[in-house]
Amino acid sequence: MDIIKMVTNILTKYNLTMAFMMVGIVMYFSYFISKNFTKNRIHGSAIAIIIGLILAYIGGISSGGSKGLASIGLFSGIGLMGGGMLRDYAIVSTAFGARLEEMKKAGLAGTVSLFVGVLLSFVIGVIIALMFGYTSTVDAVTIGAGAVTFIVGPVTGAALGASSEVVALSIAAGVVKSILVMILTPVIGPIIGLDTPKEAMVYGGLMGTTSGTAAGLAAYKPELVPYGALTATFYTGLGCLLCPSILFLITKAILG
Repeated sequence: MDIIKMVTNILTKYNLTMAFMMVGIVMYFSYFISKNFTKNRIHGSAIAIIIGLILAYIGGISSGGSKGLASIGLFSGIGLMGGGMLRDYAIVSTAFGARLEEMKKAGLAGTVSLFVGVLLSFVIGVIIALMFGYTSTVDAVTIGAGAVTFIVGPVTGAALGASSEVVALSIAAGVVKSILVMILTPVIGPIIGLDTPKEAMVYGGLMGTTSGTAAGLAAYKPELVPYGALTATFYTGLGCLLCPSILFLITKAILG
């Protein structure tokens, strides 16, 4: 019993190390499930996210905290590991794998795809919000921004003063979109002819959600990941600029 307590104290003290261990274990089992039970049709990253959401729910319920599994002392390092710093580092390092020559080929199509992708996701999100009774402009825009990505949603909600409930819904909308993109990319890739870096950049611009696009392309054609992730990253930045400003004013003018 003393040994168990000692190990627990050590892992609690070095909580970031514990977080890396736990994520590694979850990823191992996720890819094991993907390979042996879905024949890689559902990417391991998508399964890992689902497991993460379940663990976050269990952690939040059992501890009565608001940070999911990170509310438990032993797993508090997950809050740091899953924070913005390491997330942005992973996104930037992935995008560095893209070749400038291939990026130039996307040209106007890549730029247009960014604006079309943000607007389409936003409009769909706003319509769904209105259908579920969120008639306030701030609420509708925040949920619409969440449909853009789960990062744009809370950024927009904070800028507009949305309630924590609505911000949570916007994050949920973005997470659902991310998982759908992960799962569907390997399925629709052959159908739409997603074969070249240029097409991957346009796809990333239309879909956004860097994590979903990167994981989906990794399951389909790993060599396309840097290109899709690159435009998806710009997509997030563009959404953070447009949703709390121009798109909010347009929505307000329409809804009154």
